[in-house]
Amino acid sequence: MNKVQSTCNYCALDCNLDFYTEGGQIIKTVPTKGYPVNDGFCCIKGLSLDKQQKTVKPNSLPKIRRTDGSFQEVSWEEGFRHVADKLKEIQEQYGPESVAGISTGQLTLEEFALFGHVMRNYLKANVDGNTRLCMATAVVAHKQSYGFDAPGFTLKDLELSDRIIFIGANPVVAHPILWGRVKNNQVEDHKVIVIDPRKSETAMNADYWYGLKWRSDLLLLYTIAGQLIEKDYLDHQFIEEHTEKFEEFREFVKPYTLERGAEGTGLSREQILELVELIHSGKRVSFWWTMGVNQGYEAVRTAQAIINLALMTGNIGKPGTGANSITGQCNAMGSRAYSNTAVFFGGGDFTNPARRERIAQVLNVPESMLAEKPTKTYNQIIEGINAGEIKGLWILCTNPRHSWTNNETFAQAAKKLELFVVQDIYDTIESAEDCTVFFPVVPGIKKEGTYINLERRLSAMRPVLARGENEISDYEAILGVGKALGMGDALKGWETPRDCFNLMRECSRNMPCDITGITWEALENSHGIQWPYPEGKEEENKEEQRRLYTDGNFFTPSKKAQFMFEEVRENPLPVTEEYPYVFNTGRGSVGQWHTQSRTKEVKFVEDVSVKKAYLYMNPKLASENGIGENEQIRVFSINGQEAVFMAKLTENVRYGELFAPIHYIECNKLTPSLYDTYSKEPSYKATPVRFEKVF
Repeated sequence: MNKVQSTCNYCALDCNLDFYTEGGQIIKTVPTKGYPVNDGFCCIKGLSLDKQQKTVKPNSLPKIRRTDGSFQEVSWEEGFRHVADKLKEIQEQYGPESVAGISTGQLTLEEFALFGHVMRNYLKANVDGNTRLCMATAVVAHKQSYGFDAPGFTLKDLELSDRIIFIGANPVVAHPILWGRVKNNQVEDHKVIVIDPRKSETAMNADYWYGLKWRSDLLLLYTIAGQLIEKDYLDHQFIEEHTEKFEEFREFVKPYTLERGAEGTGLSREQILELVELIHSGKRVSFWWTMGVNQGYEAVRTAQAIINLALMTGNIGKPGTGANSITGQCNAMGSRAYSNTAVFFGGGDFTNPARRERIAQVLNVPESMLAEKPTKTYNQIIEGINAGEIKGLWILCTNPRHSWTNNETFAQAAKKLELFVVQDIYDTIESAEDCTVFFPVVPGIKKEGTYINLERRLSAMRPVLARGENEISDYEAILGVGKALGMGDALKGWETPRDCFNLMRECSRNMPCDITGITWEALENSHGIQWPYPEGKEEENKEEQRRLYTDGNFFTPSKKAQFMFEEVRENPLPVTEEYPYVFNTGRGSVGQWHTQSRTKEVKFVEDVSVKKAYLYMNPKLASENGIGENEQIRVFSINGQEAVFMAKLTENVRYGELFAPIHYIECNKLTPSLYDTYSKEPSYKATPVRFEKVF
């Protein structure tokens, strides 16, 4: 048997797996022993990567919709030419920003970069990604507080911390291998603490659970900060030497009294004080957050309130500490640094003369070809389509008809497009129903490229199986359209993913995410390599698990971290007499993934997954409304939409709140078009609703 080590392209852990093949088939899949992330363990999704495109597989050639609504299969050359011609035609008629793209956190670093080069540099179009739906908050929080989007932790910190605090995070379900690191923690008297409105699976396994009111997390964090200051539970030396604006923050939190915090969060004074003492008594305190924080209307400031707690107590840059964002998708970090959407390749502003000169030099293109500004955001793209301003859209490995907030707005948008290209491993996803062109591409087990996980670790994806006739990768599809557009010399050096990786290495030189010391060959069969890893400093960076900020220096001009804060805002969408309940969303099970398109071929996952959309509600609330287990209810959202769910009763959901898994299209039919001010990440987690029993 042949063995190939590659990377799982589901969640942001980026577990490595050993695939054993024989006769063109995967015989067995074994988690890579010794790999620092997963060390011989893996969740059911990674172990089932061989199931993709087994029973549900589109034909290997592109198809174009005819005027009568049917599809015609064409050659790849014809497909590339058709898309290129339509893109140019639309831009000639309506202007460069009349076309747009939406990518995903599931592509390789190289695919992000090439798509950004073709669409952003050459066409001057807008391209956002579905990372806007999960990680934009953390990106902005890092940049404003640290000076660069640079999460500082390594996963080893979960094993070294004596106070592990999860805020709006449920790793037992969403990141089971990460939770495994928590279970490996042998620190004496360590405590696992969960702050979450719902008694999640992680909360059930924690030492402490603080079930606060929905969207009161920022108030709680400011209250905790005020109590830490009042009790002088501070690291004065760290604050003085390594931070700025603390005195302003000290004054700012004075009105956030214990009484105000208790009233607004629903926690008792005693609970808040207990949490304060838990933080103070810890020698190595780590704070971990994910979508429960990120997906809110004041999410950036909430994430920064967590960062503030770490800064004021000196819990950053040391083993077992940090304010640590848990990323959702496998290569969200790669998207953030190399998609050419919000920042240049390798980071840096589009208006920075030195960065423009450097990127143009590396890519060997005129500076005038480079994108000149950050992309329009995801919501602006959808709004632009519905307003008639954007006529062409190309989406890669994402399913916005299902996953976009208030997803009926995308359904409306899709029907208005003159060109709608869907590129995916499945033509059965909801977004493909209205496409004008479908590009079938191969799954990860037939691709090559690079991924960057949540702790900044680069790993290799290498083809496990050979491709069949007419099968191509995402990279080749993007390259094919670029050539058909007539990019010519602008594509020199982009011929293969390896070539592209080398370009991105050079783009990263002297940036905080410098990867110039990493070669394509070094990643193969490796333990992964964390950035920064600059050329010439390989020896000092040889440790396999490295954290940032160990010297107290950050990436701001002053090298000091910034306390960032802003008054708690009044909720733009409060509950009302008409909509008196709150609709929350999150993951349903370990085996399900996002819109379920990539896990539907895994029989044992499908067998144990509920087929119809369901939600959880408190038994008391159900009883008051005459609703029994598994009975259907119709939920009406403040956004004007409605959907039917099967009711599941549990005490783990607060009275007056409902919780629905994101894996069903009904879920985001109800979420509103409401976004964080700074990141433009949608507020998925707290929608005012009402419901009635379906008879």
